[in-house]
Amino acid sequence: MRILQVITSLDMGGAETLVVNLIPRLQALGYTVDLCVFDCTETPLTKRLKSECLQTKIYALGHGVYNPLYILKLAKIMKNYDIVHTHNSSPQLFVAIASLFSRTKIVSTEHNTSNRKRNWKWYRPIESWMYGRYDHVICISKIAEDKLREYMGGEWLVESSNRYKSITTINNGIDVDAISEAVPCKELLGLKENRKSILMVAGFRKQKNQDTIIRALTLLDQEKYEVWFAGIGERMEEVKQLALSLGVSERVRFLGLRTDIPNVLRAADVIVMSSHWEGLSLSNVEGMSAHKPFIASDVNGLKEVTKGYGILFPHEDAKALAEEINRLASDETYYNEIAERCYNRALEFDISKTVNGYNNVYKGVISNG
Repeated sequence: MRILQVITSLDMGGAETLVVNLIPRLQALGYTVDLCVFDCTETPLTKRLKSECLQTKIYALGHGVYNPLYILKLAKIMKNYDIVHTHNSSPQLFVAIASLFSRTKIVSTEHNTSNRKRNWKWYRPIESWMYGRYDHVICISKIAEDKLREYMGGEWLVESSNRYKSITTINNGIDVDAISEAVPCKELLGLKENRKSILMVAGFRKQKNQDTIIRALTLLDQEKYEVWFAGIGERMEEVKQLALSLGVSERVRFLGLRTDIPNVLRAADVIVMSSHWEGLSLSNVEGMSAHKPFIASDVNGLKEVTKGYGILFPHEDAKALAEEINRLASDETYYNEIAERCYNRALEFDISKTVNGYNNVYKGVISNG
């Protein structure tokens, strides 16, 4: 089977990273998988794809995103493939139009729960026609699927219809092995000496609430523990001042923006997210992938993935957080049990499951003739 992935560019982003992660894994299943980008600007993801997938042909259409001439180029290229799979809005539309001149099957991944075009009433008939051209639409979350069905209405909401069956949810996955098998950062291992390290990976924004971890540290034996914050942001100075005012600044390390997060995660003893709220992101799954205990505040976006696997503590309750950290440090059996449960939960979101889902969609589309 010959598959062409079509995307606007390979700038850093969720859709772009997914495509670069998918291509070699689909090739490993025996497929020929090539890539078409609208904007051919070289990026770190482009370089990674070229080095990892030498056999991948990359079609670069130009430098803009909404150039109608791309439709003619796409119509010509598409004839060489069994399936053309689009990501992002301009490829979605242009491939739908180009499909009028080709018998190639077309699939699209809906990467967002909504977009501004859905507020344009005049654009709805265009989107309705566009989605109708696709043999299958994949949504990256159940929320995204529900929003799309609600927006489209009609047959898309009738379970017995073919339209209904042409939309499915396949969660984006992460490369769990890349984190669980990473070598712990030697520099950090040396710095912490015999202390236990408590890590939070997050930008310094109000939402992230690093403050609760600082307050928990004041309740812990500072000869035995230290805190690591990986990230940057507007509240970093404020958090530094809080640590200073509470007398724990010598036990708080601000690691800045890191490009070696898997290695940092593996060097930590306990990973914490004390956020006020989170979207349904995979950041907590990344923490669980490190094979270390993961502790999260009991808030939306964290409890869905963590409950029953990692440890939840009441929102902003520094005392409860400190007690959980102490228990993990003093009970090795409990520590290992939580670490194992977290890792097994992370495996449910492994990219292999994403690839398997996509493989099933491709087979289904081809078998439906």
